[in-house]
Amino acid sequence: MALVIFYILLALMALGVPIVFALILGPIIGVIADGKPVFLSMMPQRIFSGINQFPLLAIPLFILAGEIMNHGGITIRLVTFARSLVGHLRGGLAQVNVVSSMLFAGLSGSAVADTSALGSILIPAMEKDGYTRRFSAAITAASSVIGPVIPPSIIMVVYAYIMGVSVAGLFAAGFVPGIMMGLGLMLVTGRLARKRRFPRSEKRASGREVGVAFGNAFLPLLTPVIILGGIISGIFTPTEAAAAAVVYALFLSIFVLRTLPLARIPDMLYHAGIASSSILLVIGAATVFGWVTSLSGMPNAVSGLLLGVSDNPYVVLFLVNVLLLFVGMFFDAGPAILILGPLLGPTVLGLGIDPLHFAIVMCVNLTVGLATPPMGLVLFVASTITRLSITDIARDIWPFLLVHVTVIFLITYVPPLTMTLPRLLGFASW
Repeated sequence: MALVIFYILLALMALGVPIVFALILGPIIGVIADGKPVFLSMMPQRIFSGINQFPLLAIPLFILAGEIMNHGGITIRLVTFARSLVGHLRGGLAQVNVVSSMLFAGLSGSAVADTSALGSILIPAMEKDGYTRRFSAAITAASSVIGPVIPPSIIMVVYAYIMGVSVAGLFAAGFVPGIMMGLGLMLVTGRLARKRRFPRSEKRASGREVGVAFGNAFLPLLTPVIILGGIISGIFTPTEAAAAAVVYALFLSIFVLRTLPLARIPDMLYHAGIASSSILLVIGAATVFGWVTSLSGMPNAVSGLLLGVSDNPYVVLFLVNVLLLFVGMFFDAGPAILILGPLLGPTVLGLGIDPLHFAIVMCVNLTVGLATPPMGLVLFVASTITRLSITDIARDIWPFLLVHVTVIFLITYVPPLTMTLPRLLGFASW
């Protein structure tokens, strides 16, 4: 039954069954076909126990914090600050798009939130400034995947819970890849800007203008400092850090900036609840899927397939990266982590690879899939904003995807890029 359940899952998804129901139906059909219906009575309990976990409370809290920051007008302040820094460069607004995503990543932890919040502001502005709509959508989608890489990150919280690694360590490991992705996008944007003669601002922002923009963005930019500083110093857990982010966002938006009317809070709670419930339901379903696949011996089967090709860690990591890049074209990052983490993790750990190193490689890899055709989620968001087809956006996004793939292989084969900071902070276990 080892691989049969996985084949059933793929067949159900090919038929258009939603991922959450495919994750539940796959094990149900598998255990019935295997003549072990006794396990059916245990599945509801497994679903509940899979989501009834204190660490997972960080997910709705981080989502709510992002909603508050977005509706509180903080996005505009970040964009203004980014524009004062890089708006004078050739292709200035495109560079602003990337820098804004890097700054926004420290607030939301979500690529979709990044695309919708920054895209609705910057894409119309870029079109007005002379950029094509296609390029504007492509750079917005490509830069938004930095959101779940630079902490805080909802995807990392999910992975840490499923695979038992340190959330704080995974957050620390995400800084360098996120910065590398941002700088790589800026370099490619600069090259394309010169080649295509993109516009730039007539003058560079003065030191006073940069200072004013930084002053306006300073308090929002303290959010990741509070979150990560509190976790690393041991003041609070990652879940408590998410609660602190919500309290800080509310205080900042209502009492300091005074940009968030109290009447909008119920609507934000509603949207955060809907988004959180869908994620948690998938986690519960994935818990059942992982439990049944473990009983069936699927991890050993997957390990046998990979080690049958080679037992060299570098070769196995290459094969895993290729697999993850392919899966990322069709799966959302969250479900892909929930399904593949328990299957691939034991194999790479058995080869002596640091679990935290593999964790960040997998998270970054599947996050990039959010912007990869044909099923990348942020591509659909960008398509909705611009009313362009996924195919149109894909024509301009491939140079940026090459940057992301390059970063993936760099952090895979040069572990110090991601492991140095966690080791300095005492989070690396190996």
